[in-house]
Amino acid sequence: MSGRHVCLGPQSEVPEPSAAVVDLLGLLRRRTGMDLAWLGRFDGQLLVLQAMSGNPRPFGLSPGCSVRYEEGLFGQVRNASLPPLIPDTRRDPRTEWSTSVRELGVGAYAAMPVLDASGRLYGLLGCLNRHPRPSLGERDGRLLWLLAEFLTGYVSDLREMWEARSRTWSRIQSMIDEGDFTIAYQPIVDLRTGRPVALEALTRLENSPHGPGSLFTDAADVGLGPELELAAIRRALTALPELPGGVRLAVNASPSTLLNGLVGVLLESGAPERLAVEITENEYLDDDHDLIASIGTLRDHDVRIVVDDMGTCFAGLQLVLRLRPDVIKIDRFIVRGMPTDPAHQAVAAGVTTIAQAIGSRVVAEGIETTAELTAARDASLDYGQGFLLGTPTSNLRIACAPTTPRPSIRHAPAAT
Repeated sequence: MSGRHVCLGPQSEVPEPSAAVVDLLGLLRRRTGMDLAWLGRFDGQLLVLQAMSGNPRPFGLSPGCSVRYEEGLFGQVRNASLPPLIPDTRRDPRTEWSTSVRELGVGAYAAMPVLDASGRLYGLLGCLNRHPRPSLGERDGRLLWLLAEFLTGYVSDLREMWEARSRTWSRIQSMIDEGDFTIAYQPIVDLRTGRPVALEALTRLENSPHGPGSLFTDAADVGLGPELELAAIRRALTALPELPGGVRLAVNASPSTLLNGLVGVLLESGAPERLAVEITENEYLDDDHDLIASIGTLRDHDVRIVVDDMGTCFAGLQLVLRLRPDVIKIDRFIVRGMPTDPAHQAVAAGVTTIAQAIGSRVVAEGIETTAELTAARDASLDYGQGFLLGTPTSNLRIACAPTTPRPSIRHAPAAT
């Protein structure tokens, strides 16, 4: 739908509204018999729709989308040029001129300004209906006013949450635009020969108090997860021409990133057959045919598929069984207990059995002591990774050198 007043698309993900706000919107929608109830926040010339009850799709709206309001219906309600409730916008001469009413397909509306605890204008509480609602009347207007008053205490919290999210969004977007990070490479080693078979690309931050793990979590929270991961992957791919033969480059990506541009980036690298994708398992996966199709496309170009951190998150086994990866990485928590704990040894043995059944190889992550290295070899694991075998470095020559295990290195700073 193309118009100057309709949904412009989300600027970032909105904070999760409280259950009380959602319940109030549901009450308002049911009592008025409208298709959609919503709470929106004014942000400059935009009204950002933060919470909804009902189906927004017929109006071309969605939670988090922004609507230009100044000359439209919502702007007129804000300025009191229109009443808070009109049961039939198509017959009312006060709205027959409204472009936004036509573009959004509004047959009836109810909307009321909402103030925060300090008395500042926060936004609008409202309802929309596709068809006229002649039964709307004074009682519905009183309910709308009452709920707008009641929301005053909640919107102050929403304002703070939104402003915090906006600051995070701006910080991460600036980091993406300016490339304010570097890439370090850590070897993944054949445990029989000590030779690197792959280098994992790890993001390092410059002049930032935040670790890379929290950075990627923050990016996902504000809807910039794929953009940040793709920026890091593009930077990592610049090292691909310098890698020796027989060594792959492994990059980390969430399923969301896989579905939002990663396939094209990897295929455009010029050497997809030298790449591996480590798919993180901390994102719930439902049956997603697009994800399976993307994995299939990468496999058609000989990109190796890796499931990362097996054994730490709820989705690990599901991910392995659905994707049938070429490589499974056992999380460092499991590896650290393998020298002494039979339960950890049993988990590693179970992963090895699954890997053999689906034709996968196994990597032991986080090897930091000779005892852990010995336990990994005794468990017949194929590959190893960790500070004992090679620390992350930007020097590709050092990263690709054959490994001679060094003395134990506990509590070394981790990279993500």
